[in-house]
Amino acid sequence: MFQFDNSYARLPDRFFASVYPEPVEGPKLLKFNAELAEELGVEADFSDPARLAAILAGNVVPPGAMPIAMAYAGHQFGNFVPQLGDGRAILLGEVVDRNGKRRDIQLKGAGPTPYSRRGDGRAALGPVLREYIVSEAMNALGVPATRALAAVATGEQVYRETVEQGAVFVRVAASHVRIGTFQFFAARGDNDGIKLLADYVIERHYPELKVAENPYLALLQGVAARQADLIARWMGIGFIHGVMNTDNMTISGETIDFGPCAFLDEYDPMKVFSSIDQGGRYAYRNQPGIGQWNIARLAECLLPLLDEDEEKAVEAANAVLKAFGERFQKEWIGVFRAKIGLATEADGDGDLIQALLAAMHEGQADFTLAFRRLCGAAAGTEGDELFLSSFSHPAKAREWLELWGTRLDAEPQSPTERAKTMRSVNPAVIPRNHKVQEALSAANYGDFSFFERLLEALEKPFEERPEFLGYMQPPEPEERVTQTFCGT
Repeated sequence: MFQFDNSYARLPDRFFASVYPEPVEGPKLLKFNAELAEELGVEADFSDPARLAAILAGNVVPPGAMPIAMAYAGHQFGNFVPQLGDGRAILLGEVVDRNGKRRDIQLKGAGPTPYSRRGDGRAALGPVLREYIVSEAMNALGVPATRALAAVATGEQVYRETVEQGAVFVRVAASHVRIGTFQFFAARGDNDGIKLLADYVIERHYPELKVAENPYLALLQGVAARQADLIARWMGIGFIHGVMNTDNMTISGETIDFGPCAFLDEYDPMKVFSSIDQGGRYAYRNQPGIGQWNIARLAECLLPLLDEDEEKAVEAANAVLKAFGERFQKEWIGVFRAKIGLATEADGDGDLIQALLAAMHEGQADFTLAFRRLCGAAAGTEGDELFLSSFSHPAKAREWLELWGTRLDAEPQSPTERAKTMRSVNPAVIPRNHKVQEALSAANYGDFSFFERLLEALEKPFEERPEFLGYMQPPEPEERVTQTFCGT
């Protein structure tokens, strides 16, 4: 099924623990991503569904696999934990996809590992389906993210705050190396381990940096740039990660871990959904600052490699942190220029964008719907009233439309072209929190039709398809989701 070529497992054994998945009672395949399997060069034998489910649940370890749990540390809500590691995830191995890109195949919820910290190593059905939905939605929305290959029911129960059905999630990633992986070695004073890991990451993710004058400084710069770009894209679709700990930030620049994540309904820059984020550390507006903070933690790990002179190493690292802020601001304004239909740059664009967001906040406008309706206003003034109907208090939005219209006079595109371009970046459909919850609640009672329907709606998020009109609408007051949960 898999043509494995396992590079991480060839690193020294202090990088991981060898561990086999613990078999489950009754594996049953719930969802298989055939399109992704084709991209990966994975051949699934549907003539024997029981064996396929057994492989994807971890009951049968396929030839060539070298199952391991990766070691890492991390700052969790600002508090450093020197040993975390894969407590409920097992990396089966790596494949090289049809585009020549190396990808990890990981089983999440496959049983305990040496890093489980008294946990059962299992996953519940709801969080598995949530990760499937959101990771595939992020991909369709053009945001780099880990991918979903399969979801498998285990036929067993897991015990959290309530008794829940068990499941295994098959996750695909460019790799699972995190900022916390570097922190694991730094916490032990293992500079050789840091160098080995850095060399591995450069070879796998940043091969062009091997010829750089200082490859390790270039690596820090590269990771910082990818994270700045990633967070700017998140914010453009109203995404709130919810748990931006250093162990949840990949070196490759992919979004990873979709536990308490959520999407904005009405725009509020300080919005928090995660039940465990009591202080709002990871609120929507705070995400770029946290991204920079996380890069600072990576820089601390890499200091011994940046320069033999510690003062020079710190100076180089600080320059990267400064560049992160500049890079993020440039990418963020680029994302939002596109969202409001600006093809050129002009002084005052940042103020224009912020004025719209302020009007949306005051008017409690739905983030996704307001930007989508703005596409209609771009096509002609007949779309203005529909856009303004998104606001409970439209006065500021009406004033903003006049400012925007004046700015558009300097643009080269025709109104029709502008509207078309805007519709390609302002989604009509996102994984709205209430629709995700609806799908998970039904699945817990054995009805997967809502899950399947939501996935279908999310396949083409920039198209307005009449049959999915309900997925484009904000929640009714009684449908609102105010908290999301980790599911660990």
